[in-house]
Amino acid sequence: FYLSSREYCVVCGDRASGYHYGVLACEGCKSFFRRSIKLKYEPCLRKGTCVIRKASRNRCQACSLLKCNREGMS
Repeated sequence: FYLSSREYCVVCGDRASGYHYGVLACEGCKSFFRRSIKLKYEPCLRKGTCVIRKASRNRCQACSLLKCNREGMS
């Protein structure tokens, strides 16, 4: 199937590469989620309030994983 250049990752807003783990996602979020399935992360220092965007998606792994789950990745 074909993705237009206007389709964006539901997690971080970067350009999506396709449907991964049930949602429209970019390569970065797809790879992060794949690696995260077996890992445990330190709790968020900001109590889960980090904003996950393309430029900041690597800053807080706990919030990134939370947003992946919230957006429906499974």
